[in-house]
Amino acid sequence: MSPIYTPGKVVLRKTWQPMDADAAAYITAVETADGQALEEKVKIAIDNFILGCKADGIWSAIKASCILAGARTLAGALVPLVGTAPTNFNFVAGDYNRETGLVGDGSTKYLGSNRNNNADAQDNQHVSVYASNYTSTTQYLIGGGANNPGASNIGYNSGSFYRSRNNSSITGVGSNVPGFIGISRAGSSSFFGRNTSVTAAYLSTSQTPANAGISVFASDVQTGARSNSRLAFYSIGESLDLALLDARVTDLINAFGAAIP
Repeated sequence: MSPIYTPGKVVLRKTWQPMDADAAAYITAVETADGQALEEKVKIAIDNFILGCKADGIWSAIKASCILAGARTLAGALVPLVGTAPTNFNFVAGDYNRETGLVGDGSTKYLGSNRNNNADAQDNQHVSVYASNYTSTTQYLIGGGANNPGASNIGYNSGSFYRSRNNSSITGVGSNVPGFIGISRAGSSSFFGRNTSVTAAYLSTSQTPANAGISVFASDVQTGARSNSRLAFYSIGESLDLALLDARVTDLINAFGAAIP
């Protein structure tokens, strides 16, 4: 039996002991892909992230996700945290950094999440990423459907822009700074977007979800506007509290920075 985890309390551990079955299974899968063990503090950071998401009540809403950092190898980073493993289009080992994630090239490199934009209900969806850096050109960070009816995506140019079950883009609050960025829809008339630690509501009537695979570093398989940013996390699934997910993901990436030699 795993030790009891009390929500709201910080678990201080010098050595990793499995406190959650999902965390233990994920860590084992990453270590198998890496061919070696992770550092104790990296494992503790992952454990605390999953436990924290469960305590916050947002874990079950995450249906497809990868932590694109922490693992020792690119193969380990592409082990799914939840859902199906992504399909790697042209990323190589040199594109991966354990602390800051995976960097695109704005051209041929992207991940296919293997989750369709219509897998979640029309008025019940979120997508998010953690961007370790941005560049200045117009690019998609994650999405499906591009600018077609019912599209869902996150991108940036001079600032963030969002589409949530709609073909019209909406300029988001905040500038292009490193960190968490996400959208979440739980109703037909509006959705929430979060960037630079600010959550805002946006009026946008939902449309029938586009039948398109969600890609990371791109929107579907559209060849234009692919991203050359560096991403350390992505998630796709049902609607959730973006501020809670932001806090958990940001703590996780910061913990990797402190734990990795």
